[in-house]
Amino acid sequence: MTLEIKDVYFKYTDEYVLQDISFTLGKGKILGLLGENGVGKSTLFKCILGFLKPTSGSILVDGIDIDKLSLRERAKKIAYIPQSHFPTFNHDVVNVVEMGANVRLSDFGVPKKEEREKAFEKLEILGIENLANRGYKEISGGERQLVLIARALMQDAKILIMDEPTANLDYGNQMKVLKTCKELSNMGYSIIQSTHHPQHAFMFFDEALLMHEHKILANGKSNEVLTEKNLKKIYDIDLKIIQVENEGVNHKVLIPKFMENGFI
Repeated sequence: MTLEIKDVYFKYTDEYVLQDISFTLGKGKILGLLGENGVGKSTLFKCILGFLKPTSGSILVDGIDIDKLSLRERAKKIAYIPQSHFPTFNHDVVNVVEMGANVRLSDFGVPKKEEREKAFEKLEILGIENLANRGYKEISGGERQLVLIARALMQDAKILIMDEPTANLDYGNQMKVLKTCKELSNMGYSIIQSTHHPQHAFMFFDEALLMHEHKILANGKSNEVLTEKNLKKIYDIDLKIIQVENEGVNHKVLIPKFMENGFI
């Protein structure tokens, strides 16, 4: 499934929050969205999800304008995973995952046995089936994030929109979530993920889109667009990119210039 953003502009009042945004997300690709706070990343997500209508331009899924799709039809193609979730009720994890099936149910429909089985399947895909009968409030932040991904998979959507999914997670859980995203992309899911960690883009993302002053500064393969010059522009900090070899593979590592000598 392909997502195409064509010449999108958006403004809340007189000033544009998004200007001339165009890019394509191909099947099985992970696109990292980077830029300072307030640059328009969340607004772009809301436009893709249909919560906001672009002032001009179009958003296409497999060549179909999302404006021509009902909310239910759109939810079967595009799923959203928030960066955090604080539930009111302590539902069992499997019940939280089942909620993703609402896009297939009538307004007052109740999930059938098949949906419960499917929820277990999604938990198994993510390797967290052992959490099925645990209370959602009782599991860790990293585990909750994986449960939210499982809930999104229940929609049968092949495009996943992730809003800083590793925010507020410890390093170990960050790596688990990012590794899971990579595994999902290998299964054919297309993922857009906002992040404030360029290092994650080097490690896990196929492509990166850098936003600056509400426009696209650069878009392309992560290794090509995440340059010292571009990162300096979007984050206003001098960085040095070095190469580190591990088991015959070269990896890029970011070091702030004020730490080059090992101290601040």
